[in-house]
Amino acid sequence: GDLDKVVNLLLSLSGRLARVETALDSLGPHTPAEDKVALREKQRLLAAQLEDAKELKEHMGRREEAVGAMVARYLPAEHLQDYQHFIKMKSALIAEQRELEEKIKLGQEQLRCLRESL
Repeated sequence: GDLDKVVNLLLSLSGRLARVETALDSLGPHTPAEDKVALREKQRLLAAQLEDAKELKEHMGRREEAVGAMVARYLPAEHLQDYQHFIKMKSALIAEQRELEEKIKLGQEQLRCLRESL
């Protein structure tokens, strides 16, 4: 459960940071200074939160190693391999699920825009 939350947090923060950076890059010369300052502050805060989330993920990695060592004492070799594979695949599958959800959301938005344009 914690792994799900941390991976989703990392994906969310990195996506939000990317959108803010894209918005900063697309600002024109006539953009009010307060808009630029607000976006830079948001970028700074998101970058700090992303670093905190990375530290949290590292902490979880150390905890996962400790739990894995304890589980290794009690599981037979084949079950231990299954457990290790599950743990490795879980975060990859969470990221893939998030990506697919975003693609579905984008597709639905494009479909809505197409319907409105017709």
